[in-house]
Order: sequence, then C-alpha cells, then structure tokens
Amino acid sequence: MVKHIILWQFKDELSDEKKTELKAEIKSGLEALKGVVPGLAEIHVRTDCLPSSNADMMLDCTMDDEDALKGYAVHPAHVKIKDDIIAPNVKSRVCIDYKI
Repeated sequence: MVKHIILWQFKDELSDEKKTELKAEIKSGLEALKGVVPGLAEIHVRTDCLPSSNADMMLDCTMDDEDALKGYAVHPAHVKIKDDIIAPNVKSRVCIDYKI
C-alpha cells in the first residue's frame, strides 16, 4: 500500500467565499474518484483546517501500490479536476508519498 498526501494553499487574491466554494468542489470531485481510478483504495479531502494551519486543504489517499499511484496521476478523471479546478487556484502544493 502507498499513501499519497497533498497539502494546498490557495492563491492570496481569492475571497473567503471563493475558497469555501473551491473546497467543496475539490472535495466532491476528488472523493468521487473512488471506484473510478483503479487501485485507489481510500481517498479523503480535509477542508476543516484549524486556524493554526498554514495549508487550506489536505488530500489523503491510499493506493494499492506504486503502479496505482502512477495510474492515478495520469487518469483522465483526476487530471480534469487537477487542471480545471485545482491548478488555476492554488499557489502552493506539497506532496509526500510513502509505503505503508
């Protein structure tokens, strides 16, 4: 099994209202990938960060193996969300992948 963790910070110029909308849209879009992307065992998007956080959102995925992670990265359903919603609105992305 492989964990895939992402932390995002939204662009500074986005309003709080827009950030709230994006969080909901990203969460629903990414969590809908379970059962669509082969090898994606679990996927959770955390949007309820405490004020002490310096990230706006977190993605927490469990993949069957490294090949599943590679497939997730290029899967059209994932790429569409990443390219259309996430990338245009994010100023910072941090990733860590590790075996469990």
